[in-house]
Amino acid sequence: MSETMTETVTIRDLGARGDGISETGILVPYALPGERVTIRPEGRRAELLDIVQASPDRVEPFCPYYMRCGGCRTQHLARPAELAWKRGLIAQALSQARLDVEPAPARDAHGAGRRRITLHVREIDGRAEAGLMAARSHDLVPIDHCPITVPALHPAPDVARRLAAPLGHGRKPLDVAATATDQGLDVDIRGHGPVSAGVGTALVRIAGDLGLARLSLHGERLMEAEPVSVTDGEIRLYPPPGGFLQATAAGQAALADLTRAALGSRVRRVADLFAGCGPLTLAMARIAAVHAVESDAAALAGLVRSARAATGLRAVTGERRDLFRRPLLPLELDAFDAVVFDPPRAGAEAQARQLAASRLPLVIGVACDAGTFARDAATLVAGGYRLETVTPVDQFRHAGHVEMVGVFRRAAAARRR
Repeated sequence: MSETMTETVTIRDLGARGDGISETGILVPYALPGERVTIRPEGRRAELLDIVQASPDRVEPFCPYYMRCGGCRTQHLARPAELAWKRGLIAQALSQARLDVEPAPARDAHGAGRRRITLHVREIDGRAEAGLMAARSHDLVPIDHCPITVPALHPAPDVARRLAAPLGHGRKPLDVAATATDQGLDVDIRGHGPVSAGVGTALVRIAGDLGLARLSLHGERLMEAEPVSVTDGEIRLYPPPGGFLQATAAGQAALADLTRAALGSRVRRVADLFAGCGPLTLAMARIAAVHAVESDAAALAGLVRSARAATGLRAVTGERRDLFRRPLLPLELDAFDAVVFDPPRAGAEAQARQLAASRLPLVIGVACDAGTFARDAATLVAGGYRLETVTPVDQFRHAGHVEMVGVFRRAAAARRR
């Protein structure tokens, strides 16, 4: 039997996940547009064997785990080209939704690095190993530390391995989420299920030895030396155990700056939908009264605590509500001067329909998925809004993820109907 055939192809584009796309439509990981490469086809994908002619945008990857770990896909792509690629992903999604808007240049919001990471722990050769998954695989790539995280997170793999000991050293697969906070590492373990009192005591003892700020199991707090907080500029947030936080401090600051700039100085009352633990709520409360709506009780409690502890804020109120099942209705929305919505990756389809039926003069959409953002934007535009600007914010270097802020404005005549 002959060996698998190889061929040399030209790469014409970069896909949404960072794979090169050949002129014949084959996906070639780690190849760049304009390159001539030798590949070994494997169905619709191919293994990159050699770079015959390199792109001028190709740079040397810096991570020792690159091409083994599946976390980063484009370390070989120069930063200006990466930002242009991410802007293009948003432009493509808007075009597919028939929205004639050119995104602004993407903002680099990597800053000092990612402040949270989720590690996987598995038993390998009788010992617990912590790391990240290989690309398109369930195989674990053990790591010493992740270079794109803030230095405070570099001990996280060792922390994960040590916490796995009372839980069976990874015989049952574990996910260990670590966040860098003002007080140290905030760690949430998932995948094991309930534990006995003895195991819980052992976990708390290890957490104390490691100097963790907080340890939780499936979001249930096991220990917390003092209230865990994350300071963003003038704002101190109190995220719940395992709660959501923007990946980088620079990313959060960029989203807040763009949102406040869009609000302007005349807005008096704003609704913040899908508010989480309140980073946008508190940023906006320096210029307007804000009503925050969030379904997670712990996140909302942290938001209220942050607002009470802060100085120089306008009035902040909170409401627990599932906006997927019970979105704010037009009569409720029309009580505000502006609405900001920042949903998870699934978007805000139900809420967007109600916003489109309202008379709100200004809507600001913050999103982490170009496709669902474009879908919701099309709903608002069909309801009479004009999408003025879309600004990409890139806090996920070397991956296909990108945030965006869109500004929607309704014409004055439409508001008076």
